[in-house]
Amino acid sequence: MRSAWIVFVLVLIAPAAWAQDQSRTVLSIRTINLDISLDVLAAAAYFSEPDHLNFGGHDPQNRGFTLQNAELTLGGTVDPYIRGDAHIIFLIEDGETAVELEEAFFTTLALPFHLQLMGGQFFTRFGRLNPQHPHMWDFADQPVINNRLFGPDGLRNPGVQLSWLAPLPFYLELIGGVQNATGETATSLLFEEGEVVGGYALIARDVHHLNDLLYMGRAKTAWNPSDTIEVAAGLSGLYGPNASGSATHTEIYGTDLYAKWRPLDADRGFPFVALQAEAMWRAYQTPGQNLRDSGAYAQVLWGFVRRWVAGARVDIAKGNDPADPLRDRRWRVSPNLTFYPGEFSKWRLQYNHDRAEHLADPVHAVFLQVEFLLGSHGAHQF
Repeated sequence: MRSAWIVFVLVLIAPAAWAQDQSRTVLSIRTINLDISLDVLAAAAYFSEPDHLNFGGHDPQNRGFTLQNAELTLGGTVDPYIRGDAHIIFLIEDGETAVELEEAFFTTLALPFHLQLMGGQFFTRFGRLNPQHPHMWDFADQPVINNRLFGPDGLRNPGVQLSWLAPLPFYLELIGGVQNATGETATSLLFEEGEVVGGYALIARDVHHLNDLLYMGRAKTAWNPSDTIEVAAGLSGLYGPNASGSATHTEIYGTDLYAKWRPLDADRGFPFVALQAEAMWRAYQTPGQNLRDSGAYAQVLWGFVRRWVAGARVDIAKGNDPADPLRDRRWRVSPNLTFYPGEFSKWRLQYNHDRAEHLADPVHAVFLQVEFLLGSHGAHQF
């Protein structure tokens, strides 16, 4: 009889206990508060010359197919005070899979006086394009001047950044950052040890003093001239060591502008016209002379009907080192057409007419790019 009562009691309480355990499991999963996504970007490419002019780490670089980027993103609010984000990149290099920690950083959420601190491994917040991941680009490849000044993978390194939102009647944000200035992700400052730049063999530069670090400053603002037009502008500067000598340095300056028109009766953002431009200058000090590079790009996007965007970009870059054909005068024109079947995919067709001073003939290129996204999708910057 006692055994029967025990079985009866277990039958009554077991479902309730199981339900309680399940609710605890669901609660623990929810408290993790982790957003996960996978973004895949791939392209088919044709070049008129096998010695093409695409040098970006995520540019289409082969006749045939290229996995430009497979990006695993993890992010979420850690507590009421900080947020964490990480971007892990998968690439195919010579048939082998390469894994790269592109970014991993925290951002504060509750500092006083309109301050925000960021720390970890992150893209340097110089200009508009350098902080963007490849799936955010409006074209299949990076502009020529960005590749020359910031390297094939963009300028990024471990460090800290402090930003201040000024308490003014208009938007003004001031940003200052300090990062390491060594490694492949800082090639705009150092180039690569063992190379020869301006007749000087590059040496190793370790951190011994504060002037062996990379310093960045940026000011950006935005305003609305009318109910249908948005404008944003910025000024950026970099200072850091280079490897041509034990006390030489590099300076980079840039200005950027973005403007977008969209009617009040727009259908999910269409139609629209968006303009974007950046101009940059670099002074690379050597023991005997200063090497100078400059360049710019300007692009226009026309969302002429829902899901369809036509674009065109013009690039120009030049340097004063005649011994280096990769720093000679260069210009490129790139029209493209992008179709967005939905919020989480796109198809892009692009043509490049590329001219370099050291080549007798232009290089023609055609790209067909596709992207798809799985998981949550964070908002892009304005």
